[in-house]
Amino acid sequence: MKKIIMILMVALGISATAVARDTYAHDASVLPEAARTTIASNFKAKVSVVKIEKTLGHIDEYDVTLSDGTEITFDSHGNWDNVETANTKSVPSSLVPENIRNYVAKNQSGTHIVGIDKERSGYDVELSNGVDMKFDKTGNFVRYDD
Repeated sequence: MKKIIMILMVALGISATAVARDTYAHDASVLPEAARTTIASNFKAKVSVVKIEKTLGHIDEYDVTLSDGTEITFDSHGNWDNVETANTKSVPSSLVPENIRNYVAKNQSGTHIVGIDKERSGYDVELSNGVDMKFDKTGNFVRYDD
């Protein structure tokens, strides 16, 4: 009896792993419409790779890499969660809340935003000089981060 239960548990584990397998694509057609619109409206580079992360057959997120090296993470509905660019590029200003853009321009002149991450509590922003900053949900500065 223990042997049968053990075999069933192993079979279940293997099948769950198979269902959770991430998949890859090389064009934007696999993305939700909202993600395709965000890319088309804000980035000149083409989609190189799309990693579709799944858990138990359900799509959790899409990790997109553009031909210029920019990386964008979208949720299962196609809303962006994270954007990271090369240090020589900037996150498109249309993706950065106005309060954050204004604060960075005023207090970190000579730098540009190379990364932005939406979090439950607000935004985590990385600047071209390596400084990380935290902002609340409405884009108000909270603190510098390590």
